[in-house]
Amino acid sequence: MSLSFNPDTIAPPVGHFIGGELVSAKGAMEMRRPSDGKSYAACPVAGVDLVDRAVESAKAALKASNWGGVRPRERTKALHAWADLMEAEAQTLARIEALSSTRPVGQLVAGDIAVTAEQIRFFAEFADKEGSELVPTDDASLGMIMSEPYGVVGAITPWNFPISMAGWKLGPALAAGNAVVLKPSEMTPFSAIFMAELAVRAGLPAGLINVVLGDGPTTGTALTGHPEIAKVSFTGSTRAGSAIMENVARTGVKPMTLELGGKSPQIVFADADLDKAATAIAGSVTFNAGQACVAGTRLIVEKSVADRLTASILEKMKAVRPGPTWEETTQYSPIISHGQRARVDGIVRAAVSAGGECLIGGGAMEAPGYFYEPTLIANVSQGNPAIVEEIFGPVLTIQTFDSEEEALALSSHPTYGLASGLFTADLSRTIRFARRLEAGTVWVNRYSRSRDHILPTGGYKRSGIGKDLGREVYLANRRTKSVLISL
Repeated sequence: MSLSFNPDTIAPPVGHFIGGELVSAKGAMEMRRPSDGKSYAACPVAGVDLVDRAVESAKAALKASNWGGVRPRERTKALHAWADLMEAEAQTLARIEALSSTRPVGQLVAGDIAVTAEQIRFFAEFADKEGSELVPTDDASLGMIMSEPYGVVGAITPWNFPISMAGWKLGPALAAGNAVVLKPSEMTPFSAIFMAELAVRAGLPAGLINVVLGDGPTTGTALTGHPEIAKVSFTGSTRAGSAIMENVARTGVKPMTLELGGKSPQIVFADADLDKAATAIAGSVTFNAGQACVAGTRLIVEKSVADRLTASILEKMKAVRPGPTWEETTQYSPIISHGQRARVDGIVRAAVSAGGECLIGGGAMEAPGYFYEPTLIANVSQGNPAIVEEIFGPVLTIQTFDSEEEALALSSHPTYGLASGLFTADLSRTIRFARRLEAGTVWVNRYSRSRDHILPTGGYKRSGIGKDLGREVYLANRRTKSVLISL
């Protein structure tokens, strides 16, 4: 059966999800489909009262179900059932998502949803494998480090990978025994509602997941500053992350996990497999049209092979064909909105004005919706806007080097340190660079995540605080206390 669908036939679940039920609400913000620019729904905005209601629902669900105190394997079983149901309902979930986002329906079913279900199962398995521990003390006492959930976690997710990012937040928090109040991006809100509905159908206690829709200044501020939210987890821009930190500091003190912006380098040495490197580099900036925080948007290549590598990347970029997200065969995504596409174009134009040479692209595509051409910019200095700014579009810059030290100097960014790529056949060089690159992730001879969910992700510098994925994020959703007993 084809996954392609008519977008006019999809009615998204408009409202908030509180206490296990859809709470109807009038939309306040017009929403347009990125693939054709047509208005299709309006997103409601939850104010302080609705956020209060969602938090109270989460607290009540925790108390009634004793979710954090039940036998840990019961949490594991419930989360496995939720993951199973997500896979069973993948087509419906994918259509809701593809309607409003930049994610093609085929990639959603094969990628985003399948991987999210897998990650939920991965986190679920920590529930009965990580916990309190005895620690060495003298013979007259017994020392313990007790581990327990925080309570209610407030989570905010971005618009670029809505299902995946919701899974990143919900999976570990729930496995660790918490409840969650989730605010998805107002640009892509409805798949989170359906995910929460599936959780209740799978047997998770109603109210354990509450979803409030709205914007950052109103709903996000109310959520992150709420006195009953014990921990905040956010993925998004560095600017928004800074605003959340300020709001939390103003309203109280609580732990935060922040996965923020990036401007990641990809360093290619002459001894690398250049064909493999070209495929990885082109793919990293055309996948989701470059709308990924880890997109490898700064190519730094050894001068002797720069022309050959550039030619190969250009050929791969020329082959890109846009298509609506509701067509199963679509591989190249639109930009999320008209405003974001204008921002991408503005930075490209500023980069050219500052001396950059546009080798390909540099403008909107002749297609319905908000598509932007894959763009390559050469002859850029470290101060060029295309080097400095996180563009969040399909834009790659090219710089060359002669020595390792020069490559490392070019790779360093004053603001970001989220991810990096290295292409070389030299193992010793790999270890040297892995130690010295200022980034939370270093990919070698590849540029993409794998399904090794044990590897955490998170940034250096202003790219964030804490980690998502891996054991680290499970532990970040638990708090510890020291207990010392005199015998």
